[in-house]
Amino acid sequence: MTSWEVWECDLGHGVHPVVIVSHPARAANKDIIELLDCSTQRAARAPLPNEIILDTADGMNWPTFCKCDLIYSVHRADIRNRRGMVGIERQRAIVSTILRSHAWSNF
Repeated sequence: MTSWEVWECDLGHGVHPVVIVSHPARAANKDIIELLDCSTQRAARAPLPNEIILDTADGMNWPTFCKCDLIYSVHRADIRNRRGMVGIERQRAIVSTILRSHAWSNF
């Protein structure tokens, strides 16, 4: 596993695509991995300020919301079925949206 890969995980509300956002060393070596949840439904509206849209280029089946306002910590063993990799432009968008969603860009 590495940062920016798209996998699947059940975060307590069914199996969803997830994006690994842990530092590459953590993603490769630690038992607890940080990730973002993505919707399983097609994005049929504009994204909210805390969301970005990922699509088939990122490993999704269709345009999908990635929710950037909550970072989950899960056991590596609970992450399954690699789906793809988030492209560099969307990686930047995710980082910006995480910062904005947490008001971390205000410092």
